[in-house]
Amino acid sequence: MLKHLGIFAILAFCLFAITMSGCYLDDDEDNDDVTTEITPIETTPEGMVLIPAGHFQMGSEDENPEAGAQPVHTVHLDAFYMDKYEVTNKQFKAFVDANPLWQKSNIDRRFSNENYLPHWRGNTYPSGEAEHPVVCVSWYAAMAYAEWAGKRLPTEAEWEYAARGGLAGKKYPWGDTITHADANYDRHLRNSTPVGQYAANGYGLYDMAGNVWEWCIDRYDVDFYAASHNSRNPIADERGMQWLRDNFTSIPTDSSRVVRGGSWYVGASSLGVALRGPVPPSIADVEFGFRCAKAATP
Repeated sequence: MLKHLGIFAILAFCLFAITMSGCYLDDDEDNDDVTTEITPIETTPEGMVLIPAGHFQMGSEDENPEAGAQPVHTVHLDAFYMDKYEVTNKQFKAFVDANPLWQKSNIDRRFSNENYLPHWRGNTYPSGEAEHPVVCVSWYAAMAYAEWAGKRLPTEAEWEYAARGGLAGKKYPWGDTITHADANYDRHLRNSTPVGQYAANGYGLYDMAGNVWEWCIDRYDVDFYAASHNSRNPIADERGMQWLRDNFTSIPTDSSRVVRGGSWYVGASSLGVALRGPVPPSIADVEFGFRCAKAATP
């Protein structure tokens, strides 16, 4: 499994997990007229934490070189907001209720594999799991939710900076050691936990390690750290943030996106703040969720 394999095994693991889960989509007819129009709602930074502008050392020399987390390099970021918690089932239900074309019976097959919200009954999440992070959502669906909420997915630089919580050179959001009192990982509880069950990091963010892998907006590029000459607000797509937000449904399914943070299933070695993983954007899995970000200034 992931805790025993190199970072490129993440994709193979995802496909294995999907097969073994026995999850499936409702057998609905394909809708050739599906569109992806989203009606935004007004939002405020409520429920978000202001991450101050600053610079940090991104990456880690301790990770497997195949992870693409090297070389360690200085990154400068403008201030931004980050969701305090991972997006929950309750929050995602509000999105699919307002946007029927992203419901599991209607979603365009381009935008998710056959594992999209399989444990939901229609548009209702499992009983008792309102505050669990939503899982089995693809990158496309996460992007759609973020746009509807007036937010966006974080860049992986923002994600790592926020996850470090103001600490420098540490493996985890709180330091260099980990126990099951710190995070949900290594199948200890055999499922996700409601958000906010473990202590927050130095920026007041919860579950930045474990519980669910979190989608970032960036394309995964194993050589990005070595090749990038842009140290300010970097993003692994030459077309930039606004283009991605406006055109995310046109991203090809073979353009892997970044996941960060580890999950309830994987071992401690996969929870490091510098660890990067590549996953195709149409993959939905019981380990994948997300949280949103937002620029601090328009």
